[in-house]
Amino acid sequence: MKPSGDAKVAVIGAGPYGLSIAAHLRARRLPFRIFGEPMEGWRSHMPREMYLKSSPFSSSISAPTPGYGLGEFRTQEGSHPGREREPVPLSEFVRYGLWFQQNCVPELERTAVRRVDRPHGDRFRVTLDSGEEFTVPTVVVATGVSPFAYVPRELTGLREDGLVSHTGDHTDLSGFAGGRVVVVGSGQSALETSALLNEAGAQPTVVARTRPSFGPPPEADWAQDRPLHARLLWPEAVMGTGWPLVVCSRGPTAIRRMPARVRAHLLRTVLGPSGAWWLRERVQGRVPVLSGRSLHSAARENGGVRLNVRNPGGDVETLYADHVIAGTGYLVDIARVELLGAELRRAVRKSAPDPPQLAGAPQLSADFQASVPGLYFAGLAAAPTFGPLLRFVCGTGFTARRISASLAADNAK
Repeated sequence: MKPSGDAKVAVIGAGPYGLSIAAHLRARRLPFRIFGEPMEGWRSHMPREMYLKSSPFSSSISAPTPGYGLGEFRTQEGSHPGREREPVPLSEFVRYGLWFQQNCVPELERTAVRRVDRPHGDRFRVTLDSGEEFTVPTVVVATGVSPFAYVPRELTGLREDGLVSHTGDHTDLSGFAGGRVVVVGSGQSALETSALLNEAGAQPTVVARTRPSFGPPPEADWAQDRPLHARLLWPEAVMGTGWPLVVCSRGPTAIRRMPARVRAHLLRTVLGPSGAWWLRERVQGRVPVLSGRSLHSAARENGGVRLNVRNPGGDVETLYADHVIAGTGYLVDIARVELLGAELRRAVRKSAPDPPQLAGAPQLSADFQASVPGLYFAGLAAAPTFGPLLRFVCGTGFTARRISASLAADNAK
C-alpha cells in the first residue's frame, strides 16, 4: 500500500460541494485528488424536466476567484444572467456544473471510490473502482443527498416489489403515463413530481400531512428594484429574502452552537416543505391533493398498491394506485454512507438520539471535521450541524472556505 503521491486530501464526490472544495484547495496549492462523475447526483437522481427551487442568484457554485458563477456561465452560453422570476432548469444547472468542473477542477478523476477505511495508523486507505488502492491523511466526503433518501417505514416493504420509489429514483416520469400514482409529501420534490406526472399523462394524487403551500413570487426581477421599505423589513441574503434567511445564511457557525432541538427546528421550518411560487398554477386545480392525511399501512393488491391513510377525523381511508412515490425528503444517517467501512462508520460520533431527526448525523467541529481525525463531511451531511444553508448550492462558499482554510493551516504546521 502506497501513499497517493503528494496528495494530502481525497475529495469524494463531484457535485457542487465536492467541486467547490476542490477548487478552493487548488487555489491554496494544497495537493488533492477528487473522484466521481461530475454532477452525477443531479443527472441520475432528478427528473430531467425539473427546475431548481433556488433562484439564479442563489445557485452559483463557490469558486476562490470571481468569474465562475451561474451568471458568467450564462454569458458564456450567450444568454442573459437570469432574473429572479426565472427558475433555473436542471439541464442548464448540470451544464453549468460541468463547465465549472472543466475550468476550476480539471484534475477530477472520473472513477468511483469503492471503500474508505482506516485499518491502522493515522491514514485512510482508499480503494477505487479502478482497483487502485492508496493511503491519504485526509478524506472529505461530499457524496450528496442520494444516500439519505427517506422512505416512510409504512412503504419500505413494497420497494423490492417495484411498487414504491423515492422522488430521487427518477430521471424520466413518462413511464407512468396512464397510471395512478400517489405522491406522498408536501415539499418541493413531491409537488413538482406530481406536476410532472400530470404533464406526462399520469393520474397523480398528492397525500400529505399538511396542506401544501407555495412561496410568494419575487417582488422584482432584480434585488435592487425592490422598494426600500421591503429591503429594510425583508433584507436580501444568499438564501433569499427575510431575516430568518439572513440569520441562516450568515450564522452557520452560531447555529452549530445551538441546542440540537433548535437546530432540528430550523432545518424543518426555514425554507421547509413548500413549493416554489411558480409551481402553484401547475398543481392547484390540476392535481388532487388530500391534506391532513398520515400513512397507516400499505399492501400489494392486484399488481398495485392498497394505501391506507388516516384522515383528520381519525378514520382510515383506502386509496388504490399503480405506484407510490415518496416525496418525503432526506434524513442524514452516516450508517447509510456505505463507501465508508463498517468500523469507520461506527467510529464516527453521532448526534444524541433526541431529537430523532438528527440521530444519525455526525457531530462536526467548526471546520467540518468528524470525531475521527482527518475525516470531513460536506453538504447535506453537515446541515444538522450548521443549519439550512448546507441544504442548498449557496452553502458551498461557507463550506469550501472553512474546510480549505483548516486543511491549509494544518498542512503549514
